[in-house]
Amino acid sequence: MHQETTAPEVSQYDYIIIGGGTAGCPLAGMLFQNYNVFLLERGGSPYGNPNITFLSAFGSALSDLSPNSPSQRFISEDGVINASARFGRRKLLKRGILLTHGNEIREECGMGWDGKLVNESYVWVENKVAFQPPVRQWQSAVHYGLVESGVMPYNGFTYDHINGTKIGGTIFYNDGRRHTAADLLEYANPSGITLLLHASVHKILFKTRGVSRPVARGVVFRDALGKKHKAYLRGGEMNEVIVSAGALGSPQMLMLSGPNVGQGMMDNPMNAIFVPSPVPVEVSLIQVVGITHFGSYIEAASGENFGGDHSTRSDYGMFSPKIGQVSTVPPKQRTPEALEKAINSMSALDDAAFKGGFILEKIMGPLSTGHLVLRTRNPNDNPSVTFNYFKVQTARGFTKMC
Repeated sequence: MHQETTAPEVSQYDYIIIGGGTAGCPLAGMLFQNYNVFLLERGGSPYGNPNITFLSAFGSALSDLSPNSPSQRFISEDGVINASARFGRRKLLKRGILLTHGNEIREECGMGWDGKLVNESYVWVENKVAFQPPVRQWQSAVHYGLVESGVMPYNGFTYDHINGTKIGGTIFYNDGRRHTAADLLEYANPSGITLLLHASVHKILFKTRGVSRPVARGVVFRDALGKKHKAYLRGGEMNEVIVSAGALGSPQMLMLSGPNVGQGMMDNPMNAIFVPSPVPVEVSLIQVVGITHFGSYIEAASGENFGGDHSTRSDYGMFSPKIGQVSTVPPKQRTPEALEKAINSMSALDDAAFKGGFILEKIMGPLSTGHLVLRTRNPNDNPSVTFNYFKVQTARGFTKMC
């Protein structure tokens, strides 16, 4: 890994990957075998930060609104306060932490994929960053509750995404340490890959002359001091610029570079209830999941970190009004004053009120879609995002049924 100021002013590579996250890291780890790969990461190293490394600090990562946090707040035009992973840090902020996939990819899926290679890729990733979680009090209770309520059959521990109740894989090892997508770079030969940290891509360069449609040929990126660098593709026919900057970052980067994308934006809503416990329960993220036949996914998380530990009592983790989690106030009424009032009310509660865990439900889809537009030409600024939650009438009816 190199800091951004070590980059030459102009360089050339076979592949240029924008974003070292969930997609970028495994791509770089595979392509290095035959090609020279350049991986650009806006964030820093995921290693050495306790809020990132340890399961027990997961809530702190959500509450941290500083520039170095793995989360970046944005407010959709629907008025919903939300958080996205900072460009290049999706490997750190996965709420789902549950590793699951279709139990079989077939060539007739219509996407031109090689089914055998796709399934082998799952195993390639799982061998490095996936583990069977220890199922303790809270997760065990949810497991038995789902089975008792009819979310059947019980499929035990499996990575396969199939109807019923199951225990999925986790990216946290038994000692509570996170294994991020960056670990997949261990597959790479250092001589075949160049990874730059704190390198902010500002534009993708396209070739337009002599071609039937624009073809990416390089990128412009800046270091922390604002110095401009350029990286170009070498002359091979298969060489590419790969954009893996996340659901918000990727369309934003393309729009900054010319292509008018950003349509069909979706954010499936999550419902959550908190269940207090008279005694502390284990700290856990998503382990047990109920996959229903009607497209609803029931999951659970638990532990004191979601209320903030004793040293960060006012952060409240997943409860935090600081990140807009005030269910009693409609989205567009969640003003700074309303959030401060909620914080003060929570501060008056006894610590016992924060023992317990969450039961979460998300729906497949959603049917409603929105769009993304640029606010500024700065890739570090949030774009304007509209999701149109529940705009489609059948989506509202489906949610009520759930």
